[in-house]
Amino acid sequence: MLKQRRMVAEQIAGALFEAEAAIDAALSKTAHLTGVMPTLRQQAGLSALVGQEAVERAAQALAALAEARRAIVETHKELSAAKDQVGLGAVMTSTGGDKPPQFAQLIRGRQLRPIGDTEAA
Repeated sequence: MLKQRRMVAEQIAGALFEAEAAIDAALSKTAHLTGVMPTLRQQAGLSALVGQEAVERAAQALAALAEARRAIVETHKELSAAKDQVGLGAVMTSTGGDKPPQFAQLIRGRQLRPIGDTEAA
């Protein structure tokens, strides 16, 4: 039963990490689009009126993606709580995808120190 719960947790973690990465990528690309439109309009010597609605829509999309990111972060927190509820609180999932190097070190069992501890780990 524990093995099955762990397998399910790893599948969910993989899907979560993919969703987080997708939202981050969309946020980054939309921010780039939003920022480049006024610059390129200006370089082309066009009036500020040209493309204003497009800039506004891109800014709305950026805000919506920021809200989506907040929701996926909250999803991550809720799944962490659910992991504890099913008895997997001490289990680290092996599915890390493109998690930062710090995450990979945690998987390998590196010891952590509390935040604010000034002694080197």
